[in-house]
Amino acid sequence: MTVIAATAPLIEADGLYKSFGDTAAVRGVSLTVRPGEAYGLVGADGAGKTTLMRLLVGALRMDAGHARIDGHDVVTDTERARSRLGYLAQRFSMYGDLTVAENVRFFGASRGVSGDELARRSAYLLQFVGLAGVEDRLAGVLSGGMKQKLGLACALLHQPHVVLLDEPTGGLDPLTRQDFWQLIIRLLADGVAVLVSTPYMDEAVRCTRLGFLHEGTVLREGAPRELTEPLDGRILELVAAPRRTVQAVVRADPDVEDVAAFGERYHVRVRAAAGPLERLPRALAAAGASFTALRTIAPALEDAFIALLAEGRSDRRHGIEL
Repeated sequence: MTVIAATAPLIEADGLYKSFGDTAAVRGVSLTVRPGEAYGLVGADGAGKTTLMRLLVGALRMDAGHARIDGHDVVTDTERARSRLGYLAQRFSMYGDLTVAENVRFFGASRGVSGDELARRSAYLLQFVGLAGVEDRLAGVLSGGMKQKLGLACALLHQPHVVLLDEPTGGLDPLTRQDFWQLIIRLLADGVAVLVSTPYMDEAVRCTRLGFLHEGTVLREGAPRELTEPLDGRILELVAAPRRTVQAVVRADPDVEDVAAFGERYHVRVRAAAGPLERLPRALAAAGASFTALRTIAPALEDAFIALLAEGRSDRRHGIEL
């Protein structure tokens, strides 16, 4: 692929709003993504990730705000904006009754790529995504990971400067997710700007910057380390049982802000660690719980997101609009 030498932002969104009836799906979202950056949209289902992607593609008309792709306004210069981006939707959008090669040729032609240039790019991209050798296989019988790789190859045929990926690894096994992210990293090395939505925090940490999206609003954005830094020294990992007793005892401690289960362990968010580290083992034993371990750990992105949600609920209780 061609290495992109631009330095100005390739994705710019300013105050985007979109409602469906009385439901506000995107509320005042602003973000920028520069060449070689991966911006991760992190949020649960219904947070507004797909709606935001579709606004940037021009598939939905925004109610307010402005968006530019590689300098082209998404509303007033839609076709040029679309010509600069590749989009991989959340759902498989290739033709299942066409082969891998036929899908690539079809989508290449739809993007104005044909002849020898299409043959050259097709061969390169199928090798790039790991589908060389399966060109004659029907797309409909591919595995989930191979379908996503085919979708990515088709999205890259016209050599876009911007790639939008809407939960590209949803439903894939961990190894295939890892393979897919290696492809994203290679795109970044070529200077492509990537906007990727994901519910997986282990993927989000790979991004240059993140935006925590909730109910259509970006609660906070920054590099992964910037988002977790406010919780340094304030996350304890607890191993104890049974769950109901543990949660009741932990929440009763005056320095505990929240407790969340992470498998068989708990992450306990505290105002200060010293008191709970001393008190909780005794309190759990007194309540008849089985206590195994309690220690301070580095905060994870999940901890930061949970804290932001709690902060938002507190603000709404006090009449502060997010």
